[in-house]
Amino acid sequence: MPPEPDKNSAKTKWVQIESYIQLGVLLPAATFVGWLIGHLLDLHFHTDWIYLVGLGFGIAAGFVQFFRVALKTTDD
Repeated sequence: MPPEPDKNSAKTKWVQIESYIQLGVLLPAATFVGWLIGHLLDLHFHTDWIYLVGLGFGIAAGFVQFFRVALKTTDD
């Protein structure tokens, strides 16, 4: 009789796949959100430079979260 597949092992594989997908979506999403907030502040304050600050914060936040997820994935 063949051994039964371990359901916990299959679930673990899907969790790992989800973590890798999250890495691929995370940085562009954080960058876009930072730019969007900066752009909206530019519109509100009638300036044309705040979007760059928002873009920088979005990129920085994306990289921080990227490394958190990547390190968590390698620990498992």
